[in-house]
Amino acid sequence: MTQKSKLRSSFAEAVADISDGSTIAFGGFAMPGTPFNLIRALKEQGAKRLTLVANTTGGAQQPRMPDIGMLVENGQVAKVICAFTAATRPTDVLPFTKYYESGEVDAELVPQGTLAERLRAAGAGIPAFYTPTAVGTELAEGRETRVIDGREYLLEYALKLDYAFIRARTADTAGNLRFHRSQRNFGPVMATAARVTIAEIDDPIVPAGSIDPDDVHTSGIYVHRLVQVPPEPEGLWPTKRQERRK
Repeated sequence: MTQKSKLRSSFAEAVADISDGSTIAFGGFAMPGTPFNLIRALKEQGAKRLTLVANTTGGAQQPRMPDIGMLVENGQVAKVICAFTAATRPTDVLPFTKYYESGEVDAELVPQGTLAERLRAAGAGIPAFYTPTAVGTELAEGRETRVIDGREYLLEYALKLDYAFIRARTADTAGNLRFHRSQRNFGPVMATAARVTIAEIDDPIVPAGSIDPDDVHTSGIYVHRLVQVPPEPEGLWPTKRQERRK
């Protein structure tokens, strides 16, 4: 049986079928690993009432790059699940803040390690787990806890995704991915948690089997669509504008 190609000719094609109400995760820690081109394509596609999952709410970097804050500003977002909602510098004003304070967008704050573990649990088929993180804080108010071996733990549920948008340095046509250093961050766990993973790829996509199995960070079984980032100057926000190549 011939396998269906995972290659897509454009970012617009890759996100064309995303429907209103979808839950979408976005890789990236600061700028490394952020799928800038997929974010812009989703903004242009216009799906609404989205739940976004990410490390931050975006909007602080200068110069401004495509981020989930732009989706918030565009009226496409119902809820954001993230580890950080505030800017790292007092002088920065995040677009998300205005929409959250006005009640237009809901937010769920999740400690960074717990966010990663909720995604990993979803990919591993683990429906829930207990963690000591956030016990005794406002994040634990009204939620289930349990004492195990004399210590209190908070119940957290796996975070399943409809889509994951990630960015990798290298891919083969089977969808096997290799990330470049800190670009790796949330990408692998988001890929396993998603029903559909869409990856934008920096370097030319190579034939299946070209990547040494020991160098594969995310197996192609978890990756469903690949889009090549065009080279400069045609490419949109290529990696080397934000990530040092070494």
